[in-house]
This record gives sequence, structure tokens and C-alpha cells, in this order.
Amino acid sequence: MIAPLSDAAIERIARGVLDCTHPKAEWTHAAHFGAALWLLRAGLVHPVEGSMAPIIRAYNAATGTPNTDASGYHETITLASLRGAAAVLAEARAAPLERVLAGLLAGPLGQSRWPLTYWSQDVLMSVAARRGWVAPDRAPLPW
Repeated sequence: MIAPLSDAAIERIARGVLDCTHPKAEWTHAAHFGAALWLLRAGLVHPVEGSMAPIIRAYNAATGTPNTDASGYHETITLASLRGAAAVLAEARAAPLERVLAGLLAGPLGQSRWPLTYWSQDVLMSVAARRGWVAPDRAPLPW
């Protein structure tokens, strides 16, 4: 089991992504959602198309991950993740982010392959889905 991240650790991750200093080796599934929750609560991103793109593309470039049609930034996964994180955050109201993140990770979003519940592999991994929003082809998102 992964140790829970404190509110201070979540903020450090988010700020590290913003200034492109977060260690790539520590850019885990939990770190992705922790940063998303902090950025959403801070009002720096919103669950709308393109909101997170410049932040992640810059971070990827700084950590040696090319943003191409086959790697790096993925708009559909990012937007779906932001929408899920925003829904969890709205339910949590003013709860500490460490509790919000722990709850998120204990649910369906805690599984790194959660998008495959809603998208087929071919659709999700398509260039169109990487470049822009592509609606789920298996089941509608619950939020």
C-alpha cells in the first residue's frame, strides 16, 4: 500500500509540476491526481478542454517526455481525470486534500487503467483522443 500524501506534499507536487521541478520518477498516479486536486482547488485549472494542456506539456518537455501523437500529453485522459477529480472535490467541500486524495485513490479513479471502463483501448489511444476530447465509446462518464 502507498503511504498517503499530506496536504503539504500535495502542494509541493503541484507547485513542482507548475515550475517543472517535480522529479519525473515521482510523477505517479497518486501524484497526478494530487496535483489535479490542488490545482482545481486553487482555481488554476478547470475541468474544461485545454485547461491543463500548457502545464503538462511544459512539465513533460522539462522532464524529457516528448509530447507527440504517441506519447506525452493526452487531452482525453487529462480532461476525464480533471472532471472526475472535480466531482470528488465538490463532494468533499473543505476537507483536507490528503483525505480527498485518499478517498479518490480508494475508488475507481485509483486504478490507473480506469479510463478503459469508459473507452475502448483503440479509441482511447487514438491520435484524436490524444490531441482533443473524444467522448467515451463504452459507457458515459458518471460525472
